[in-house]
Amino acid sequence: MASTSSFAPPKLAEFILTERLGSGTYATVYKAYRKGDSREVVAVKVVGKKTLNKASTENLLTEIEILKTVRHPHIVQLKDFQWDADNIYLILEWCSGGDLSRFIRSRRILPERVARRFLQQIACALQFLNERNISHLDLKPQNILLSGSVLKLADFGFAQYMSPWDEQSVLRGSPLYMAPEMVCRRQYDSRVDLWSVGVILYEALFGRAPFASRSYSELEEKIRSNQPIELPPGARVSKDCRDLLLRLLERNPDARITFAEFFTHPFVDLEHMPSAKSLVKAKELVLQAVQKDQEGERSAALSLYCSALEHFVPAIHFETDRQRKDALRQKVSQYVSRAEELKALVDSDNRLSFEEAQTSRDILRGKKHSSVQRQRRYMWALVPSGQVLSEESGLDDHEALDVYQQCLGELLLALAGR
Repeated sequence: MASTSSFAPPKLAEFILTERLGSGTYATVYKAYRKGDSREVVAVKVVGKKTLNKASTENLLTEIEILKTVRHPHIVQLKDFQWDADNIYLILEWCSGGDLSRFIRSRRILPERVARRFLQQIACALQFLNERNISHLDLKPQNILLSGSVLKLADFGFAQYMSPWDEQSVLRGSPLYMAPEMVCRRQYDSRVDLWSVGVILYEALFGRAPFASRSYSELEEKIRSNQPIELPPGARVSKDCRDLLLRLLERNPDARITFAEFFTHPFVDLEHMPSAKSLVKAKELVLQAVQKDQEGERSAALSLYCSALEHFVPAIHFETDRQRKDALRQKVSQYVSRAEELKALVDSDNRLSFEEAQTSRDILRGKKHSSVQRQRRYMWALVPSGQVLSEESGLDDHEALDVYQQCLGELLLALAGR
């Protein structure tokens, strides 16, 4: 089926192997083209049989077994696998954007909104794996590939089927991203993947891993330390982001955030992750909003418009066709305008009772501070979209929509508070 030499890539009957993309202890990965008219681009992972021992053979078989059965937009697809006398070949989906490590290095640090979009995609893939009792066990930026703006988990060479109560003792993964319990106790379970996600998020936001070291001995000392992980001095991240980071990077696995808590954390917010479902949900909500609007139920209509916009924003992010993206933006602009009209009407309807509430003797002195804060939130929510866009000069369309989305969310908080 194939022949190989130490200087040239192997030759396969159906593929032409070209550029070498990377290599490790057991495998070398090449860019390849399918022969024939399609010229499909793939990645071929070539594993030399002579390099395999019992453990690495078991790992490879598990990797093939897992990738054969999983199909997910954020997991690299195994298209086929072949073998001959010398090698085993994994024919994998091609990801043209390189890996996340290179992406981070090229930008030094990522804005929180970008890191969050990436985190959502990682979480989506992990949720899929967790439901099938699969642990990756080697999560790191080098094993996360980009195809356009889509992230895909790759390299399942250390992955294992692990039920929540299963424990392992074999050292797996890369030390910089290993959970402390894996290094210190050599007893661990699937929660080590959550630690690795925390390290990846930390590196994306601050440009380095929390245990970044000049030597392995320094790294081991930091891993074995009992000191809690702290964010860099002056770190400017949102409250939700900070909370998630510190809960992921909890040294004690029993105190670490659980998978269920991670998937529902407000910073992860999988419900509003850009996906094919975003537009479907947005349309469903906007139809309900229009109906309530026609029935004269202004508050309900406003709430539904706000909820719809929370799904339209990720729908615009997800759409790749420029014309459809522009059409969506025009639709969103119309819904934003109507939401502004409604919030003005709702404000007018409620202003009298709001003012009475502020001057009422029933308001305890201890609540004055929260009242002021609520008014500030309310006034911020009343900023019209045009003013938001002008004040946030330099923002692109996605960012501007995100800002307006936050404003409408603040309006709902204010209305609920009254």
